[in-house]
Amino acid sequence: MAQTKRKRRTKHRGNAAGTIETRGRTGRPLTGDEKKKQTREESRMRRLNTQPTWRSAFNRALLAGGFMFIFLLLTSKGNIVAAAVFAVVSIGLYVPGGFYLETYLWRRRMRKQGLKP
Repeated sequence: MAQTKRKRRTKHRGNAAGTIETRGRTGRPLTGDEKKKQTREESRMRRLNTQPTWRSAFNRALLAGGFMFIFLLLTSKGNIVAAAVFAVVSIGLYVPGGFYLETYLWRRRMRKQGLKP
């Protein structure tokens, strides 16, 4: 009975010296959606595992202070001085509060993963 010509499906092959060389990827390639999901998860884990900085806390506080200024400007009948003072005070409170909250959450996440912060 004639044999069919079928490609060999091994994952590794040995050379003459006896070492095993791996070929490229042996599984099916990822689809576009799977690649997006994988990169999204990787970027999320990278973001969650980086230690918080004062700069990130300051940027977050500036954003919150800007929104606070706009909101107060619209609701306080155009009183620019009061809105600006309140926004500056809120930025001053948000920077250390945000930094220490993020640091606490980061340390707790690291302990849960078994890593030492």
